[in-house]
Amino acid sequence: MTSTAPDIARIQTRTVWVLSGAQALGGVAVAGSVAAGSLLTASVSGSEGMAGLAQTAGVTGAAVMALPLARIALARGRRASLATGYATGAVGAAVVIAGALGRSTAWVLVGCLLVGVASAAGYQARYAATDLADEDRRGRSLSWVVWAGTVGAILGPNLLQLSGSLALGLSLPQLTGPYLVTFATLVAASAILVLLLRPDPYLLSRRLAQAQESTSQRPRLRDGLEHLRGNRGALLGLLVVAGGHAVMVMVMVMTPIHMAHVDVTLQLIGLVISVHVAGMYALSPVVGWAVDRWGRIPVVWAGLATLLLACGLAGFAPGDDVPLLGIGLFLLGLGWSATLIAGSTLLVDDATPADRPSIQGLSDLTMNVAGALGGAVAGLVVMVSSYGALCAAAVVPIAALAVLVVRWGRTASSGPPRQ
Repeated sequence: MTSTAPDIARIQTRTVWVLSGAQALGGVAVAGSVAAGSLLTASVSGSEGMAGLAQTAGVTGAAVMALPLARIALARGRRASLATGYATGAVGAAVVIAGALGRSTAWVLVGCLLVGVASAAGYQARYAATDLADEDRRGRSLSWVVWAGTVGAILGPNLLQLSGSLALGLSLPQLTGPYLVTFATLVAASAILVLLLRPDPYLLSRRLAQAQESTSQRPRLRDGLEHLRGNRGALLGLLVVAGGHAVMVMVMVMTPIHMAHVDVTLQLIGLVISVHVAGMYALSPVVGWAVDRWGRIPVVWAGLATLLLACGLAGFAPGDDVPLLGIGLFLLGLGWSATLIAGSTLLVDDATPADRPSIQGLSDLTMNVAGALGGAVAGLVVMVSSYGALCAAAVVPIAALAVLVVRWGRTASSGPPRQ
């Protein structure tokens, strides 16, 4: 085993670089289509109330495919799973473009659902970076892939104007431009994985640890449910992750519509979304340090307070007040980061290593379902009232989470993970 360690180290370094490259391309694709999806759905359907369904469809696609992609990884490895997810997203981008040309809202939403599968692949890519990592370097390996996705996610929304011009030059609707970029980048990401993610990190890790019984266990949803039963700390963590994600989606998905009401340019809309994405990821290492330094519950409280402030700033901002909306959306992303990281850590604090895959899968599923519901509710609220009313409505899940933290927080682990 010692003689193979240098080879494993080199393979791990290569794996992280390949995953990071694919994740950067995937980030461009997914983030660039977020704002465009809402605007395109509203344009094709002729109803702003339908705009939130684009994000709902994307989040639903990520939720529906979270476990199937995990099963592909178990049977055939990370390369097959991740490449399948990104390739499916590319097909979705083509379907969106076809739906826009045919003025079919249904086909646009089907395409958005398929593009959402690329998000599920992105979530899984972060775990793939840890398959061959040493125990004391797993966090750093994962963080490289997260940061790569951040670069792509910030760049993607800022290509709205340029990609729109490209679409017009090809005699396509302007809002299909981001989906041209999505198609190209996801095809490239899939190709990179198929050609360069060799050997497969998950399959190699299983071969290296085949004598350990836990490596042969398949993640099962009922394992996660069993862990949550009677464990208030873990259940609180899951609800914090899901609730924080729902609030973020509710406000974020309708911000482009709010700005488009007063004819704000696509470039400025893309800028606000990119600032939001920066809030989601740029300070994640600091948030993670705070979780370990000060505990899970204090960071949950900080996240809820930040989400509340974000809703207040965004809710009172006129559609053409780009600086104030930018600050509000940045704080929205930062609050999401705090609830996600603290809640996720709280979720697995008392879990055995064998149970963690199923628990994490269940958490991702719940998070995406909550996001899908949040997007649908957002569209309905704006249709019958206003963006300001939507931001006020987003306070309801924040308040509900605060009540749960008060009631259950003392029974939850608030320190570093137990060894």
